[in-house]
Amino acid sequence: MAGRVVVDGRRRLPGRGAWLHPDPDCLAKAERRRAFPRALRAPGALDVQEVREHVERTRHHEAGTSPAPGETKEAGRPVMSQP
Repeated sequence: MAGRVVVDGRRRLPGRGAWLHPDPDCLAKAERRRAFPRALRAPGALDVQEVREHVERTRHHEAGTSPAPGETKEAGRPVMSQP
């Protein structure tokens, strides 16, 4: 069963993490290069749907649209983690 990657905006989840610019191009490049399994030391493919949704929300927020409910503005980049 493939694992999944989650966004750890508060930087509090246990385990390994990885930094990613909240940019769709950076996410696409990381996926092409299979960077998540390598960075998180996870065997096999990882589901990055939650990360993709976070990047899209961040992009819309920076473009001046409303943030998603419960989303906070935080300096830096989101931390990705494998729960």
